[in-house]
Amino acid sequence: MKVDRDNLAMLRLLPVLLLVLTAGYWFAVVEEGGPYLLRNLIPLLVLLMLALITLYRGGGKWSGAGMRMPLGTLGFAVPALGLSVYLHYAYSVNLNEMFSHSQFPGRVFRYLPLYTLVAGGIGFAIGWIVGRNV
Repeated sequence: MKVDRDNLAMLRLLPVLLLVLTAGYWFAVVEEGGPYLLRNLIPLLVLLMLALITLYRGGGKWSGAGMRMPLGTLGFAVPALGLSVYLHYAYSVNLNEMFSHSQFPGRVFRYLPLYTLVAGGIGFAIGWIVGRNV
């Protein structure tokens, strides 16, 4: 049985896709479809695009073209997704009454995508450098 390269890549992309869809749905629930929802989905889409590029360059395998892209993608995902998920969680449970005394608590999501993209970009650069030396 011969497996097509594209089918193999889509199979390997499935966990990332499920993670992005689940996180996006949860963001929509927490933000209640607020005005900043679409911009908070941008880091998730960037993560999905990086995973697609990594699999494409690797010929359907995560490390098929070396370790630069896989470690760069992982380096992007950890801070970008971690920061975004943490702040959404903190908002959803009002962690340590962080948002109860704020006049506009939902505005925490206004610039969150910018922060997560910058943090993810730094993580990507670190992963890229480490992958170059592996």
